[in-house]
Amino acid sequence: MSAKNKIIIYQVLPRLFGNNKCRCIYNGGIGENGCGKMSDFTLQALKEIKKIGATHIWYTGVIEHATQTDYREYGIHPDHPAIVKGKAGSPYAIKDYYDIDPDLADNVPDRMKEFEDLVKRTHRAGLKVIMDFIPNHVARQYYSDAQPDGTVQLGANDDTNSAFSPYNNFYYIPQSELCGQFDMKGNATEAYKEFPAKVTGNNRFDAFPNINDWYETVKLNYGVDYQNGGTCHFDPAPDTWTKMLDILMFWANKDIDGFRCDMAEMIPVEFWEWVIPQVKARYHDILFIGEIYNSAEYNDYIFKGKFDYLYDKVGLYDTLKDVICGQGSATAITQSWQSLGGLEKYMLNFLENHDEQRIASDFFAVNPRKAIPGLIVSACMNTNPVMIYFGQEFGELGMDTEGFSGRDGRTTIFDYWSVDTIRRWRNEGTFDGNLLTEEQKKIYRIYQCILTLCNKEKAITEGAFFDLMYANINGWRFNEHKQYAFFRKADNELLLIAVNFEHIPVEVAINIPSHAFDFLQIPQMNSYQAKDLLTGKKELITILPYKATEISLAGYGGKILKINL
Repeated sequence: MSAKNKIIIYQVLPRLFGNNKCRCIYNGGIGENGCGKMSDFTLQALKEIKKIGATHIWYTGVIEHATQTDYREYGIHPDHPAIVKGKAGSPYAIKDYYDIDPDLADNVPDRMKEFEDLVKRTHRAGLKVIMDFIPNHVARQYYSDAQPDGTVQLGANDDTNSAFSPYNNFYYIPQSELCGQFDMKGNATEAYKEFPAKVTGNNRFDAFPNINDWYETVKLNYGVDYQNGGTCHFDPAPDTWTKMLDILMFWANKDIDGFRCDMAEMIPVEFWEWVIPQVKARYHDILFIGEIYNSAEYNDYIFKGKFDYLYDKVGLYDTLKDVICGQGSATAITQSWQSLGGLEKYMLNFLENHDEQRIASDFFAVNPRKAIPGLIVSACMNTNPVMIYFGQEFGELGMDTEGFSGRDGRTTIFDYWSVDTIRRWRNEGTFDGNLLTEEQKKIYRIYQCILTLCNKEKAITEGAFFDLMYANINGWRFNEHKQYAFFRKADNELLLIAVNFEHIPVEVAINIPSHAFDFLQIPQMNSYQAKDLLTGKKELITILPYKATEISLAGYGGKILKINL
């Protein structure tokens, strides 16, 4: 293994991971449908996750958020059901930045200790811990009952008569009551009241959010006066900045290894420039991963904002989805990485996460095998991190109708539910695979092979990249719309990686341009014995600038051919 590991993140919702209930009720509560716990991540479970190639695990939804489950007996303020999405609630409507979601605890009063034990257990299994930091918005009824002494509640000192003040934590619509264009009563006896109304999390600067807004959240104020030309008030540092620094330090002190920062681009880059170096000064190796969709902001958030990595959603994800679904050309993969202008190593690649539709769903590819060439590209084309979403490795469908989350091809983040493939794989904690179908087992073996290769091959973790597509446009036996090929190289090890997005097997002839030999310092020999790292099979191939390299590719497949020069 290379001294420098490639980061492979396994995203998982603890609420769903350990839930064994095989017949959940639509819109059911925790009593009816059950709920996974932090304790379900046993040492064995974590070692099984590590076996797929994961280096990091992102526990999604561990911070306390608004819910329709009543925890009053534990001193937790109840939430009005009208402003909670789903029975379980959204993990992104934070109710207490300093506490753990009580749903996930075996013993609610011990929930923080159980989280601390989870972190230790994860480290013992050889994995690192990533957790969410949700800086842009909080639940409408945010109230921390666990914040440390000496800290002040968000909004406690706000001037609610001011629409904007740099000293306020929230934005207000003065003298206006919240009049949501959604059911303001829910199943409560009285309608939800909010006066004065606060600005909604997705920048809805009026008192009338609707069902399509993030109506369950209110936006935090980082010193930007959006309604007056976006004037910035950053000196002195706004009160929200210092409160968020305290929160980041609180969780970093729990020995976690990284933060996935939700909607990071909705927060001014100046805040990140101010806060990330302060956290890293004390916790040197902690990672900051930003969820960002505006590619024009990438440069700022990496070099000014000091993020380690950013989501590559609007680039590689969208491109690969189009190619996998037959709606785009594989030539767009080249255009995607080139458009980053050298920022490729700072991007987090993925084909699934909690916001996106499942590959195997009716809304994406239907057949999970169609994504295998995309997975090879996503995982192997650069040194940057790659992420998978729990159940992806088995071809999880995401086609349940759970409750608040309808039949939309996504695994719910709002409801109490269980995930079919994960439940089968866990099999009451045995992880024996007996309940998985043969197809699910095959998909898993492919994922495991590709992802574990990433940290076995120095050419992938550290090596140079060379895109071969420009030499294969209108090729003799190469369909540039359905096939993609590239080199990775480190020391004297060369990987020729080629994939086929077509459903039928193909014989391809890949042109290797002279520049590749110069750039990668490849000696010109007539033939090499290559080993396909995906199958272990050996084949003789030629790599010359004047003769195409002929190989066969399976339908929805690929090869990673290793050559020792």
